[in-house]
Amino acid sequence: MGRFFITFLVWAICYATCKAQTSKPDTIYAEYVQEEIQLDGKPDEAVWKRAVHIKNFTQRELNIGEPATERTEVAILYTAKTLYIGFWGYDRNPQKIIAREMKRDFDWGGEDNFEVIIDTYNDDRNGFLFAINPNAARADAQVLNNGESFNKFWNGVWDAKTTITDEGWFAEIAIPFSTLKFPTDAQEQIWGINFERNIRRKREQLLWQGWSRDSELELLNRAGTLAGLDSIVSKDFIEIKPYAIGGGEFTPGQEKGQLNAGGDINYLITPTLRMNLTFNTDFAQVEADRQQINLTRFPLFFPERREFFLEGQDYFDMGMGNSIIPFYSRRIGLAEDRSTVPIIAGARILGKVKNSTLGALSMQTASRDSIPSTNYSVVSWRQDVMKQSSIGILSANKYENGRWHSTTGGYGLYSTSKLFGDKNLNIGASFTQNINSDNYDSKANAHRIYLSYPNDKVEFDMAWQRSAPAFNPEVGFLRRDNFQEFYAELEWKPRPKNFLKWIRQFSFKGLDMNYFVFDDTGELQSFSYEIRPLGFETRSGEFFEFNLQRKAEGLREPFEIKEGITIPEGDYWYNRMEIQAATFSGRTWSVYSRINWGDFFTGKSTESTYELSWRASRYLKIGANYEKNWIDLPEGSFDTDLIGSRMEYAVNPNLFGSLFSQWNSEDEEAILNFRLQWIPIIGADFFFIVNQAYDTSGNDWKLERTTILGKLIWRFVI
Repeated sequence: MGRFFITFLVWAICYATCKAQTSKPDTIYAEYVQEEIQLDGKPDEAVWKRAVHIKNFTQRELNIGEPATERTEVAILYTAKTLYIGFWGYDRNPQKIIAREMKRDFDWGGEDNFEVIIDTYNDDRNGFLFAINPNAARADAQVLNNGESFNKFWNGVWDAKTTITDEGWFAEIAIPFSTLKFPTDAQEQIWGINFERNIRRKREQLLWQGWSRDSELELLNRAGTLAGLDSIVSKDFIEIKPYAIGGGEFTPGQEKGQLNAGGDINYLITPTLRMNLTFNTDFAQVEADRQQINLTRFPLFFPERREFFLEGQDYFDMGMGNSIIPFYSRRIGLAEDRSTVPIIAGARILGKVKNSTLGALSMQTASRDSIPSTNYSVVSWRQDVMKQSSIGILSANKYENGRWHSTTGGYGLYSTSKLFGDKNLNIGASFTQNINSDNYDSKANAHRIYLSYPNDKVEFDMAWQRSAPAFNPEVGFLRRDNFQEFYAELEWKPRPKNFLKWIRQFSFKGLDMNYFVFDDTGELQSFSYEIRPLGFETRSGEFFEFNLQRKAEGLREPFEIKEGITIPEGDYWYNRMEIQAATFSGRTWSVYSRINWGDFFTGKSTESTYELSWRASRYLKIGANYEKNWIDLPEGSFDTDLIGSRMEYAVNPNLFGSLFSQWNSEDEEAILNFRLQWIPIIGADFFFIVNQAYDTSGNDWKLERTTILGKLIWRFVI
């Protein structure tokens, strides 16, 4: 027995070591240069040839552990103010490179691309992600909590140029140090860094370090090291971004002009802690919400689309999932009908001080019609503990008409990516409660406990959460109230090796359950159980799944699903089936479809969704979507339609736009949104927007409203 234990221990140690996914060299040295680098996408100057090149890239997909099939190199230079990254993406068939996007914040999931993530805190948790494609399209994101939070709406000030030759594609990236937050108390900066290259036609994914299937680029604890940064000039940083807006709104028989100005001031309190001040805040350039049709008795959720709030969104996340959101930024500056409420001014602090991540936000809105002037203030603090874990608190507050409301609580997360060598495990808990100045005795609360084992071959999740009957986060969002939820999901995702080699990965699901009961009575509120007997993704990028579903709804009162059609109270159990399929999004033409059919309360229904995308060229992309529902109930029958189309165009990476239209049969209103964005210099933006709304309830489209606006945002650095 003892011999067996020793043998097993030796095997486990070797297994964990083999799974470390570290390739030597795992340190890249930046070389200091005094002259500015000419950013032209041709890293062929003498300084680039002198720099240390790393070439040891390894496949994560499709053939894990094997060397790159195309030669890939990276080198780093820097001046006192700017970090430069050179990329050499050699390709023996450059005519097959997939690059059909040029706009800022492009969708890099279907493109050949190069990505770099930089952990400037060197804390194995937080980083800045930068992505480019062969057309020099740029995208970036903030990564927090070792990949647990991913904010792709963060926009840093940086630039990139690329070239495509008969040898492949090549790039130069310039990132000012003022874009990055990093501590300055060390004489030499030691940062975490990692690189990824995707060759889409081969479905090949290359990483420098950490290429485990249970890892990804965003897991910063598996990154390599960037050294040699010992000549960075640190200085105070003040960024001023004023805006001016002009235009008008036109309705039949009335014209209303608009002329306004405001702006933001950003100040680095410390190299890692930034303050934002905003005045007369305006979001005219934000695209309209995507329409939804609601066939449930629960409110719809619309994601935040305003950049100011998106940038700090992850700082105010308590890990309570999607059903209970203590802070929902759309409560600020938007009424219940999603119309605009003016924002007078606001202040925000975001950043990290040693092992503490801090976030604070205070916004004052103006009165509008019956809506009073209101102050919204949110404070969060998160403390790093152990290697990847954390604890924190969050308080979201609202003050209006002399009344104060607070939703305040705490949370904790144990996280590791070293389980059984390289497996991921997260265990967390959250608790929050309401406090109202007009009823201090009513302290309704909500809480959540969860476990997640998110790995490549086996994924298991479970959670329990509760929202008391009186719990109401007035600065948050509740998908449903007065509930307890019991959730569990188990998915097995094997990869065939010796048969069906055209399949990259299967997906079999034997357990996917959401069971909701009313908290005050324990009676059924909702139930959903899904089994997936077959699901797979092909090596060429196609996707298919077939699901069997068992559902239930417990109605305490009659539910009017459509005007004139009401479902009586009671418990309803029914069965449904679903098929989803999609082709690889990197192709010129790609499609997605979903059909869900079966019983529905006391009748039948069929729900269907279809999406089509044509990536005509790097200058033009056209997409269309159609949703159709057929509902047949003893109480009445009806159908719904939702149609949308989207055309995206780009002249170059700094001049691009879109034309977005949508219509649904419930509102009988068509919305058209035209948007043009020009980046005259990096950090500044000009927008030209045309929005139109049409009433389609009659035989003809009737123009209800036209809005035409121009907005200029400029950037000054002091």
